[in-house]
Amino acid sequence: MAPGLDDELKQAIRTIADYPKPGIMFRDITTLLGNARAFRRAVDQLVQPYAGAKIDQVAGIEARGFILGGAVAHQLSSGFVPIRKKGKLPHQTVRMAYALEYGTDEMEIHVDAIKPGERVVLVDDLIATGGTAEGAVKLLRQIGADVVAACFIIDLPELGGADKLRAMGVDVRTLVTFDGH
Repeated sequence: MAPGLDDELKQAIRTIADYPKPGIMFRDITTLLGNARAFRRAVDQLVQPYAGAKIDQVAGIEARGFILGGAVAHQLSSGFVPIRKKGKLPHQTVRMAYALEYGTDEMEIHVDAIKPGERVVLVDDLIATGGTAEGAVKLLRQIGADVVAACFIIDLPELGGADKLRAMGVDVRTLVTFDGH
């Protein structure tokens, strides 16, 4: 990573104490997105390992993964595929239940969003326990994707999500880490 980038990105991320519940330190990237330089540098660093590689699709997890994933897909000259919460996609879908840090939910993808064997990079803003990302990888693989990597701006390593994805054989790229929740 570029010298000073870790500090620049961390300074661009707002931390909100006790949200959504007491004891949680919420890492808010909306301030990073609003900082043109930090946003550009973050996207460049997410893209860098895959520049020149044949990446067919970038899949973004709703909602912040849409913003980051769209920018990454543009830089890689790849298509973009949204992974959405249940009931939000208009065409035939495949659905997967997944564990959240605070409960469970379901996500879905169009059945024809990815052709079998296409190389896909998964993008979201943060990896914590890994439940959402793990569900997204399983969903992508269910429709035949070759999940090349999963990229996140923030890793909360104490919660083990990145290690969970690595155990599934997925390369994980994160830009900054924060201690705790």
